[in-house]
Amino acid sequence: MTAVSEVFREWIQLQQPRLGTRVTYATDEFFGARERLIDPAAPVFIDDKYDEHGKWMDGWETRRRRTAGHDHCIIRLGVPGVIHGVDIDTSFFTGNYAPEASIDACVSEDDVPDGEWVELLARTRLHGDAHHYLAIDDDSIWTHLRLNIYPDGGVARLRVFGEVRPAPAAGSGVIDLVALENGGRAIACSDEHYGSMHNLNLAGRGKNMGDGWETARRRGPGNDWVILALGHPGTIERVEVDTAHFKGNYPDRVSLEAALFADGEAVSVDSKRWQTLLPETKLEMDRQHQFAAELAAIGPVSHVRMSIYPDGGVSRLRLFGRPNTAG
Repeated sequence: MTAVSEVFREWIQLQQPRLGTRVTYATDEFFGARERLIDPAAPVFIDDKYDEHGKWMDGWETRRRRTAGHDHCIIRLGVPGVIHGVDIDTSFFTGNYAPEASIDACVSEDDVPDGEWVELLARTRLHGDAHHYLAIDDDSIWTHLRLNIYPDGGVARLRVFGEVRPAPAAGSGVIDLVALENGGRAIACSDEHYGSMHNLNLAGRGKNMGDGWETARRRGPGNDWVILALGHPGTIERVEVDTAHFKGNYPDRVSLEAALFADGEAVSVDSKRWQTLLPETKLEMDRQHQFAAELAAIGPVSHVRMSIYPDGGVSRLRLFGRPNTAG
């Protein structure tokens, strides 16, 4: 399970409420509210906390079923996407966890779909107080998930790992080629001790230092880096590197390299394909840095490697350009 969770690291978590994801329905939520299932915070256990229904649990928990059938809840994704894996987390649920679960998916414009559901994850045995990292082999785009538990019980968190799959870019207008809503995503980095690489292309400016990508203090040689895949291959015309909220811990300098990799081709940090897009450039604290004239004309690219010197934090990276319509 640990090895699979490392594979999921390159995918974004589509269940995040900040993306607009909501739990829109549950057959029952007597002991634990359905919204807790997608709470961004890790679940906690408070030994002496009780409410009017009984022991308070940090997750979605149904009452003990005394009739036939099973419980389920419906999650509407804020951004439609391809699902590559899930983590069904039963942390702190021991004598009250759901013993089995499955996941279905559908495409709908309704909060609670009446349409046809497709099985993504077959009925799977669960364990108490454990993470269950489960790969999903499916390349379809979905808007809703249905988590089924058999027959009842509790699940602390559901994490949904995948990617936004945007519609083909139309026209020749300038867009943020790496924005989450356009299908961009971070796929690898040297370190993310304090802040996730997946924060770099979120919408809006960062709300605090935790809402960016930040590495540990580097004590040896070298520098930190992150690789991002563009949602659409294209020609980058303008770049924004935002160090919002990073004051005593922003990188001293930054550089950008870019390359065009074919579909399915391995992308590595030491590939010979990388070309300099932005040479090593000084940064300042808590500032939106704009670069245009400084950028090299290297044509269409599919991936960007941002190097920071020697370490530190960056809140957002914007890569504005025109999608490549060739081919």
